Amino acid sequence: MKQHLLVLVIVAAVGASNHSPLRARVAATTNSPPAQPSLAGSTSCRQCHEPFYQLWAPSHHGLAMQPYTSEFAQANLTAPAGPVKIGPHEYAAHIGRDEGWVLERGPAGEKQLRIVHVMGGKNVYYFLTPLERGRLQTLPVAYDVRTKQWFDTAASGVRHFPHGAADSPVHWTDPMYTFNTSCHGCHVSQLSTNYEARTDTYRTAWAEPGINCEACHGPAQEHVRVCQELTASRSKSEASSGASALQTSHFPPPTSFDLKIIRTKPFTAEQINSMCGACHAKMSPVSPSFTPGERYFDRFDLTTLEHPDFYPDGRDLGENYTITTWRLSPCAKTGKLDCMHCHTSSGRYRFQGDEKPNAACLPCHQEKVDNPAAHTHHKDDSTANRCIACHMPMTEFARMTRSDHSMRPPTPAATLQFKSPNACNLCHADKDAAWADQQVRQWHKDDYQKPVLERAALLDGARRGDWRQLGAILAYVGSQDREEIYAASLIRLLHQCGSPAKWPVVIKALQEDPSPLVRAAAAQTLEGYATVGANNHSPLQALAKATADEYLLVRVRAATALAGVPSEQLPEQYRAAVGRATTELLAGLNARPDDYASQYSLGNFYLQGSDQDKALASYESAIKLRPDFVPPYVNVAFVHNAKGQNDKAEASFRRAIALDPNNPVVHLNLAMLLGEMNRPQEAEQAFRKTLQIDPNAVVAAHNLGVMLASDRPYESLRWCQKAYQLVPEEGKYGYTYAFFLHQQRDVNGAIKVLQDLVRRQVPYADAYALLGEIHLERGEADQAAGVYRAAGGNGRLTLQERDAFRTMLRRLEVSPN
Repeated sequence: MKQHLLVLVIVAAVGASNHSPLRARVAATTNSPPAQPSLAGSTSCRQCHEPFYQLWAPSHHGLAMQPYTSEFAQANLTAPAGPVKIGPHEYAAHIGRDEGWVLERGPAGEKQLRIVHVMGGKNVYYFLTPLERGRLQTLPVAYDVRTKQWFDTAASGVRHFPHGAADSPVHWTDPMYTFNTSCHGCHVSQLSTNYEARTDTYRTAWAEPGINCEACHGPAQEHVRVCQELTASRSKSEASSGASALQTSHFPPPTSFDLKIIRTKPFTAEQINSMCGACHAKMSPVSPSFTPGERYFDRFDLTTLEHPDFYPDGRDLGENYTITTWRLSPCAKTGKLDCMHCHTSSGRYRFQGDEKPNAACLPCHQEKVDNPAAHTHHKDDSTANRCIACHMPMTEFARMTRSDHSMRPPTPAATLQFKSPNACNLCHADKDAAWADQQVRQWHKDDYQKPVLERAALLDGARRGDWRQLGAILAYVGSQDREEIYAASLIRLLHQCGSPAKWPVVIKALQEDPSPLVRAAAAQTLEGYATVGANNHSPLQALAKATADEYLLVRVRAATALAGVPSEQLPEQYRAAVGRATTELLAGLNARPDDYASQYSLGNFYLQGSDQDKALASYESAIKLRPDFVPPYVNVAFVHNAKGQNDKAEASFRRAIALDPNNPVVHLNLAMLLGEMNRPQEAEQAFRKTLQIDPNAVVAAHNLGVMLASDRPYESLRWCQKAYQLVPEEGKYGYTYAFFLHQQRDVNGAIKVLQDLVRRQVPYADAYALLGEIHLERGEADQAAGVYRAAGGNGRLTLQERDAFRTMLRRLEVSPN
């Protein structure tokens, strides 16, 4: 059971999907009082920075959230044309001067849902209403600023996938639409959730709505004080010397003067991008807090292309909040470009208007800016002659527009293969992608689309669990020119691959890759594989060393992977580092007691450390917070199984299946449990259901083949062959197939399979032993000796196994008969 538990833990954590545009940006907070003495508030900045204050106050940053008032409604909203129907209910916004609510009408009657706060405004206004136990809930209807229409909030966030499938809208009372939990960190400033787990109650408070000055510059009270004192001192000195107040009203402080504030002007590009990325990213926090100036991967992990919100070529499908695609940008990869080059700190685009539409691309692309038509192949006065038209095309999701910040050129060939959007057809909607592909191939003879298609094909296959291109995936991940986002995505997806051929590449990525994101992904994928080893390339050694990595993200991912390893088995020189990284890990997880994902991860940590009672408590907390989240039900089943309570384990698996009837991992683990409970017919049904849902479920195919061998040998052989073909690098599958071929007297077939394993030096000792035995049965002593000789020289076998085969070889040479 344990091997499947560890697979599920990681797959579930990586594969959790975001259905709502509001749910991805969760900022870590503590339950400290919101109004710290050191905060001064944005109005305190006006006495010196009035012009900037006037730019900031009406901006989308300044108004990221605001109180709802009738004045706001009269200035910004229009009355709905009629109610919005959602299931059996109808919702109508009442925004008259003496109103301010959404009327819910349904089978149980009518209810007024009071509007207390407004979020957003660039594309959409969302509205919050108070619910029980201190919750602020996003209302079921929102307002489209551009079309002036009211619409169904949840339905707008449904993802429609290229293969025709789509999400189901979540109910508006779902926790994913609870402001306190899901969307607070980037809409108000200096927030404290003040969550009480015992009563499941919030006393959420914040210093100011919107993103205030101190969100980026830190607490300003001391800054205001020292500047006022310096001003008074200067004024007094200059008054005594006769200088005019006009001459001295604005003065630079001495260069060595401590302004007692975070100054962003000296920030590096990395620091600026990290500051913006705290909100503008689909991420997960790994520490309790973030201070501007800190490195991104010391505080956050980043969702990459393993997530279904991205097309395989890295274009946006759902809502992704910029930073992932930004890190794909060739311009951003130089390390010189930062968000503030194109945007002001209040969020405005610096290059609005027609006067200099391509100035954003200066100074790096002077030649193309001076002669854009030669590059764009469009007329000088056309929209497509603007750099951003092709390199940052605008798409829409959940009624919100977003620019593609990967800045890559159009790839209509990817549209043909993966149905992702491309800039050409966003403008030329009357043409198809084949036409656009033909155009760009005529203009560009270097076929810049080819590497995009190759990477995307590898990712697409890995997402689907098709590992026929595993060799190409491993070669790409290990190559020097690998792309950071793709490498991290593929490594995360490799956790679902059963082939042991992946481990040397994953370990090397953990040890040598220059990106902390990639190293952290490698550590995450190694969870469950932290076996004891003495050499420097063992997973245990590599993970232990990674707990001393310079980036916190890598350290906590390594600590997670080592949670089940007793301290006495850790390399002595890294035991202290493992302890410190574990403390950092728990600090991050415990910072959000209201976050179901944190509680689930805590359960995984305790389970790997064999603390079953704490694991069970954490999983139950996750279920309480998110009753429809499947993974904790599955891992609760593993806890009960470990305690010998298989009836409770089965019940928990059944609850998981009721929530997600087509989850192959749940059906697989239920099948394993039923087999353990000596209920073979039900186990067989569960294995078949697994394979019906996922035809590439190699563990199910292998186990079903073994199960059927005694009474349905020919069907057994088909399943064993399938497992072998799915993952030929896993010696167990090839050996099992050969074993049953031999049992059915297909000796030549068995020899062929076993020789293939030997030729590829697959490290599975039983395969060598069986092949040698078959040769001896046939009187082929020389061939058997060759097999034992090959086994003795296979460095991928353990030293003990190699010694055993060398002994067998010596015996055979002494007595060949």
